[in-house]
Amino acid sequence: MPVLRSGSPHRSVRSRATVAGTLLATVSLLVGLPGTAGAAATARAPEPRHPELDWAGSQIARHEGTKGGALPSPSLAATVEGVDVSSHNGNVAWSTLWNSGVKFAYVKATESTSYTNPYFAQQYNGSYNSGMIRGAYHFATPDTSSGAAQANYFVDHGGGWSKDGRTLPGALDMEYNPYGATCYGLSAAGLVNWMKDWFATYKARTGRDAVVYTSTGWWKQCTGNSDAFGSINPLWIPRYGSSAGELPAGWGFHTIWQYTSTGPTVGDHNKFNGAYDRLQALADG
Repeated sequence: MPVLRSGSPHRSVRSRATVAGTLLATVSLLVGLPGTAGAAATARAPEPRHPELDWAGSQIARHEGTKGGALPSPSLAATVEGVDVSSHNGNVAWSTLWNSGVKFAYVKATESTSYTNPYFAQQYNGSYNSGMIRGAYHFATPDTSSGAAQANYFVDHGGGWSKDGRTLPGALDMEYNPYGATCYGLSAAGLVNWMKDWFATYKARTGRDAVVYTSTGWWKQCTGNSDAFGSINPLWIPRYGSSAGELPAGWGFHTIWQYTSTGPTVGDHNKFNGAYDRLQALADG
């Protein structure tokens, strides 16, 4: 009978087979560990690199154009003039806007879970002190963190609500991704679920259903034209022309229309779809 000595080919083959089997077992064990396989699936994009350049409509104008920024056609329907602002506006001349007839404002508070508007106090408190009804909005980046995480960050950094008759419910800005893939690398169902998470968290924290800011074009492309929110969340729609145009699925009417990005003093101007007492009702909840 042959004797297997150290270094013999038979022993080497057996050793390599043993090592290979051990490695295979180790890999199988790692794959089966909780969170190991899911880590890649839940990988997040880096935090925003230029949030001061992202505001309500910044990507709408870039992707859909301004249509000349035409002013709305005269209408018999009652409307209330408003504006929206962010850090790119700096310190805003609120008295000038108030004297020109502006009665409400939305102010960018946050983006993702890392950015707060450095001009938020001047803009949010300044609009209120001038006499306006005001609210805050969050610029969503669904690929950087969960909807719940971003809603909590928003509420904790100026996006809360109080029943003082002068504070609008928070708004979620859903538009083209300024950092990459248009739909943030998520499926239509993934984006809808992300928004449901955000809205549910916001309502649990404040008691209010938030407003959604979005364009019909982005909504169709990225949510499959979902009708999941139209009966619950007021619609703030951007369209820079003479009418609000086609609405996303689920909404029979818009609540706020951002009709130009080139208006006086701050650029972005809006019209509330109703008389002033209806705007007060939206604030009152």
